[in-house]
Amino acid sequence: MIPFDFEYYRPSSVKDAADAFQALQTQGKDPMYWSGGTEIITMARLNRVRPGAVVDVKAIPECNVMEFRENDLIIGGCVTLSAVTGANLFPLLGRAAQGVADQTSRNKITLGGNLCGRIYYREAVLPLLVADSRLVIAGKGGVREAAIHEVFRGQIRLEPGEFLLQTVTDREFVSLPSVHVKKRQIGNVGYPLVTLVAVKKGSRIRAAFSGVCGFPFRSASIEQVLNTPGLSAEERALQAAGRLPAPPLTNTEGTADYRLFLFKQTVKDAIHALEGR
Repeated sequence: MIPFDFEYYRPSSVKDAADAFQALQTQGKDPMYWSGGTEIITMARLNRVRPGAVVDVKAIPECNVMEFRENDLIIGGCVTLSAVTGANLFPLLGRAAQGVADQTSRNKITLGGNLCGRIYYREAVLPLLVADSRLVIAGKGGVREAAIHEVFRGQIRLEPGEFLLQTVTDREFVSLPSVHVKKRQIGNVGYPLVTLVAVKKGSRIRAAFSGVCGFPFRSASIEQVLNTPGLSAEERALQAAGRLPAPPLTNTEGTADYRLFLFKQTVKDAIHALEGR
């Protein structure tokens, strides 16, 4: 149960959503956009967020698209993780989505909600990072498209009043040789100690990670090492561990040293898997 009242709005167009958010913000109601709502509910119960109003964007048609248009795969921000996995239009994204939470939660968690969430694992972003996807973003200024690397740097960085409308991925990436590995403390449900996704495009490996540091990342420096000829998989994994963009996490899931050990093992396994394809 959420221990406070808030106003609820469900616009049916991008413009109406942006206008409603702007008006509520002007009124001092500290609005939030709502797609799946799972994280807002969790944070509200813990008193970590307290919106005076929410703007539910699930009734906006563009937010619910999941289809190929010529050479692009378009997925709306309100498409659930279960739907992404079930459709299997982008198998690597489907496997990453399937690793988030449990089935009941994935039926509610949306792609946009996972990418924009405050919980720092945000694993569904990883395939989009290695695929150089683009993000379609809506707000009071209209609709704009941006490369994911311009907008997502550890976390998504939108302007006030903006929300994620769609992701756009080049068809080429959905069928590339790929690897997805998630290492948990125990069992098949829980936050990751290490999650890795990687694809092989041409002769080069692209990789992105979650769980290792306090944010998901793709690193040009690490990829340089992964694609260095003449080095063994073990040597590349060791050098990659020395190029993390931040110190590895220590939390209830595991220590920094254990994460580092799993990171090296996972990278080595991914290299072996992809270089054999």
